[in-house]
Amino acid sequence: MDRLVYIAASGASDAMLSQALNTHNLANAATPGFRADLSAAQTAVANDQLVESRAYARTGNTGIDVDPGVVNFTGRDLDVAVNGQGWMSILDENGVEAYSRRGDLRVDALGQLRDGAGRQVVGNSGAIAVPPFSSINIGTDGTISIVPMGESATTLAVVDRIKLVNPPPDQLKKDEQGMVRTRGEEPAGAAANVTLIGNSLESSNVDSVAGMVRMIELARQFEHHTKMMKVAEQLDRSTTELMSMS
Repeated sequence: MDRLVYIAASGASDAMLSQALNTHNLANAATPGFRADLSAAQTAVANDQLVESRAYARTGNTGIDVDPGVVNFTGRDLDVAVNGQGWMSILDENGVEAYSRRGDLRVDALGQLRDGAGRQVVGNSGAIAVPPFSSINIGTDGTISIVPMGESATTLAVVDRIKLVNPPPDQLKKDEQGMVRTRGEEPAGAAANVTLIGNSLESSNVDSVAGMVRMIELARQFEHHTKMMKVAEQLDRSTTELMSMS
């Protein structure tokens, strides 16, 4: 009887973990440049001599879906989309470099360039700071040019250049905070072959319809596993009653 309970319980746990990952993806279906998390389940044998015939399902995050989202024209000067493969460098709350494709940029009250999540954008020499300007432009190579406040429209000043990187997809991971990082300790180097599309935003690559279907499937799987555990409990009770009668 314990085999039935073990399989059902591990299956229910696997369904819950998969549902949490799927829900996280769906919650970011409208986040610009979001890359969906991928998951996979595998069989693992229990590490115990007494139950060496028992196996359970183990679900884990297997990587990042690098399929592109849809690029939409917005006409906003500070909106950019990464053209093809590649990432923009940002800083997390601890000042450690991470990577993002979220291109809804803004300049805060202190002149710091940040993305839509409030994270600082990295340039050639660290976090990018933009002086007061009357107009701003971000080139395809990430170069930020402004017309300084009070100057004529023909006066252009180059502020900095957004650091664009393109590490291999298998060298990337997401941490517990959802930040994309390289698997090694060293940050990725700048890549000259990565370009930006100005006045545009890339949508999330999450398929909302597929995600909703997956949510229903996982809910049914969890229900089936709990029913199996209930059946195991009933069989165990019946067996105990038969043994007591004998």
